[in-house]
Amino acid sequence: MNHPFTDFTKKQDHLVCIDSDGCAIDSMDIKHIRCFGPCMVKEWNLQTYEKEILKRWNEINLYSMTRGINRFKGLAKALKEIDSRYTQIEDVDTLVQWAEETDELSNAALQKAIASTDSSILKKALNWSEAVNEAIKQIPREDINPFAHVRESIEILHKTCDIAIVSSANYEAVKEEWTRFGLLEHVDVLLAQNAGSKKSCIEKLLTCGYKKENVLMTGDAPGDMDAAKGNGVFYYPILVSGESGSWAGILNAVERMKEGTFGGAFQEELIQTFVENLMK
Repeated sequence: MNHPFTDFTKKQDHLVCIDSDGCAIDSMDIKHIRCFGPCMVKEWNLQTYEKEILKRWNEINLYSMTRGINRFKGLAKALKEIDSRYTQIEDVDTLVQWAEETDELSNAALQKAIASTDSSILKKALNWSEAVNEAIKQIPREDINPFAHVRESIEILHKTCDIAIVSSANYEAVKEEWTRFGLLEHVDVLLAQNAGSKKSCIEKLLTCGYKKENVLMTGDAPGDMDAAKGNGVFYYPILVSGESGSWAGILNAVERMKEGTFGGAFQEELIQTFVENLMK
């Protein structure tokens, strides 16, 4: 599983794509609250406005329709707001532009941009991202676990479906967590931050020979829904604060996909509930 797609071939007629952080693994809130936000405050010396800034960081990344946004897009959005509301962020527009225009949102892509521009804010963004990765490694293992019903659901699904992790998180972190929880043995391919966007990952998976009506994306964020819609495949949402209940219903949902009754009213109702849950 070291290189995206290299070792992957279609085995089953149906494919279930699963996001990791905040969807299968209860790690998203912990990582943002303990690592992403505080590391930004430290890197840009924002302690004066820490309480307001951290609250807004969590709104952007966890509790709104931008939940699950890529870390660099989230950083650019947060720093742009901080620049206009609280204190000047030097050269913030360079970061905003890079986050909008780059083909790949990763540390490696950022390093290439720094090599060609020598931009100070891009260097700070890389420092922040590396500090976040280091902080995540320091989270006690016992603090992060899969949501209830995840392990048994994936195990059952894998008997009749190919399983792909489709995540925008750090590859090594996803691999380590799924291995530790005994989940990776029920996965056929691991596609993380280094494999490209979720939309492009699903697009590449479809070239392996799946019919679109036999593919389902499971996620907890609007970006997961958009990746599914952008490829014409089904979306099964994991509801924030209702994750266990969502996982308890996934086997029934996949049966509906196999029977051909997932599309239409059932899909629309799932999406409506998902959006309303995030807009609370």
